[in-house]
Amino acid sequence: MIEVKNLTKIYGGGVKAVDNISFRIEPGKIYGFLGPNGAGKSTTMNIMTGYLAATSGTVTINGYDIYRDAKKAKSCIGYLPEQPPLYMEMTPSEYLVFVANAKRVPFEKSIRQIKEVMTITGLAGVRNRLIKNLSKGTREKMQLMLVMSRRAKLYLLDEPIAGVDPAARDFILRTILTNYNEEGTVLI
Repeated sequence: MIEVKNLTKIYGGGVKAVDNISFRIEPGKIYGFLGPNGAGKSTTMNIMTGYLAATSGTVTINGYDIYRDAKKAKSCIGYLPEQPPLYMEMTPSEYLVFVANAKRVPFEKSIRQIKEVMTITGLAGVRNRLIKNLSKGTREKMQLMLVMSRRAKLYLLDEPIAGVDPAARDFILRTILTNYNEEGTVLI
């Protein structure tokens, strides 16, 4: 469960990106976060993940304050930012191993997760190509499956289908609908 109370974010110069919003997200559902460009959706998600500090207000993830209990709160989250960081000179295989090592995933578990990601996304055929040579849709599939392989309680996905072809869009949406457990929650 997520609870956002009186969240406000004011950038330098007095620009208010988020203006005193409150909402509650119950477990086991998929939610859509809608609004025009510049409405504060990405800013709110960045605050919810602890990547950005709020000017005021609170965010709790499964009872943990995102700032006071950051490690526990973040352990519940699988996050796909709007512009996910990718190392374009790596192959998908190298990148997935790199991320697993960075997150200190035990070796045996990381191998299982990488095989799962490769199978579900269809990346096995391109596992040795440079990421920079893959389509945007293929890169998005890879990132989505990397995030969802964490088996988190909460997935925050910032525009996971923006700019991808219809086949990739359908794959990504189908994956979101079928690859989270009944207790998990998705916010798109």
